[in-house]
Amino acid sequence: MPLITPLTADHDLETKELATFFNETLGFCPNSVLTMQRRPAISKAFINLNKAVMANEGRVTSALKRMIAWVSSNATGCRYCQAHAIRAAERYGAEQEQLDNIWEYRTHAAFNAAERAALDFSLAASQVPNAVDGDIKARLHEHWDEGEIVEMLGVISLFGYLNRWNDSMGTTLEEDAIDSGNQYLGKHGFEVGKHV
Repeated sequence: MPLITPLTADHDLETKELATFFNETLGFCPNSVLTMQRRPAISKAFINLNKAVMANEGRVTSALKRMIAWVSSNATGCRYCQAHAIRAAERYGAEQEQLDNIWEYRTHAAFNAAERAALDFSLAASQVPNAVDGDIKARLHEHWDEGEIVEMLGVISLFGYLNRWNDSMGTTLEEDAIDSGNQYLGKHGFEVGKHV
């Protein structure tokens, strides 16, 4: 049971309109947003930040951004965000082989060197203490420009917020997200845990 019960989607009409963004991303409005709208300024600011972070202005694809989010969420242990990120990666066209082998991104042939650099950056930046070092910096700059690196860190930072929010809140995981989590992450022990 969550720390705070989500409100209905009709609670704040401005949030509801902004939240249509998630119909494309996930196919539903996340319970995290429905909880945030207890303070509508937070829900609206969050959605606008999410839209800005997920906008594609370089070569970092929508699918890769969601895989970056998954690696970050996996590093922090947030099951809610893991399920959402893998679902969104699927909906944004991640290759089936990448979805099936996300746990092995460092060695699996479905991932190229640029993607590995981005995903290693996500893992290092999501750890406490932070593990971004000279090797990661060099690999990032070998494959990505500075604007693209900013986009990646935007995703990692956004999911840092979401990982803290949803794991502390115990946000109830939606059925469609559970299905995606089970499909792509189940063989590695995915479980809903406290997000019931």
